[in-house]
Amino acid sequence: MKISFSKYQGAGNDFIIIDDRKEFFNTSDASLISRLCDRRFGIGADGLMLLRNKEGYDFEMIYFNSDGGLSSMCGNGGRCIARYSKRIGTSGDTAVFIAADGVHEAKITGSSVKLRMCDVLQIENAGDFYFLDTGSPHYVKMVEGLALYDVYNEGRRIRNSPRFQNEGTNVNFIEREPGFLFVRTYERGVEDETLACGTGVTASALVASLEGMCGSPGSCEVKTQGGRLKVYFTRTGPSSFKDIWLEGPAVEVFTGEIGYDGSK
Repeated sequence: MKISFSKYQGAGNDFIIIDDRKEFFNTSDASLISRLCDRRFGIGADGLMLLRNKEGYDFEMIYFNSDGGLSSMCGNGGRCIARYSKRIGTSGDTAVFIAADGVHEAKITGSSVKLRMCDVLQIENAGDFYFLDTGSPHYVKMVEGLALYDVYNEGRRIRNSPRFQNEGTNVNFIEREPGFLFVRTYERGVEDETLACGTGVTASALVASLEGMCGSPGSCEVKTQGGRLKVYFTRTGPSSFKDIWLEGPAVEVFTGEIGYDGSK
C-alpha cells in the first residue's frame, strides 16, 4: 500500500496531512497512524490529519494524535490544513471548516494563517493552576525559569495524576518575558513536549490575560520553542472570552508517498 501525503509545520508543530475526500483511509487503524507519525520508522509528526468533504463547509478536519488515537481540536493543525486546502483547491484565502469541537474560520495572508478558535465560557482557577478547554483540555501553570524547566517530567506527572489520568490533559507552563509570553507544552497523545501547541498557546494567552501578563487587553504575543504566535480575544466576563483568533506561520515542508506493509 502507498499513501500520498503532505508534511506541514506551524511554529515547529508538525503534521501529516492526507487528502481523504474519497474516504479510503482506515481511521480505525491506530497502528498505521502511529507508524506514519513515527520519526524513525515513518514520516514523523506530532499528529496526522485527514481532509474530507463535508456538506455546507469547505472541508472537514479529522485529527489524530501521534499515538494513533482520534483527538480533539488542534490549533496549529487547523491553521496548516487551511493552507493545504488552499493548495489543493478546496478553499481560497478564507475557509470555513468543521473539526472535532465545531466550526472554524481561517484567513490566509502571506505566510500567516489566522484561525478562529471556539469561545471559552469558563476557566477554573484552582489556586496554583488554571484549567480550561480551548477545543482541547489544558492545564496552565505560571512558573519561573521556564527555559530550564523540566517540562517533560513535570508535565507527564500532571497529565497522569489521578484527576487527569483517564481523559488526559495538555499541560502548559508559562512565564512573562519582556514583550511576550513564553509558553512550553507537554501534549497528551504525543506524550512529550512539542515545539508549539496552538490550543495550548490560546489557553495560556487567556490565562495570562486574567493575570495581567499580556501587553494589551485584547491580544497576546507568544513565544514557543518553535516560533512566535499571536492570540487575539475579547473578554466577555470574569472568566469568559469570545472572538478568539490564533495567528502564526503555516508552512509546507515536503510532499511524498510512503509504503506500508503492516509491519515494523
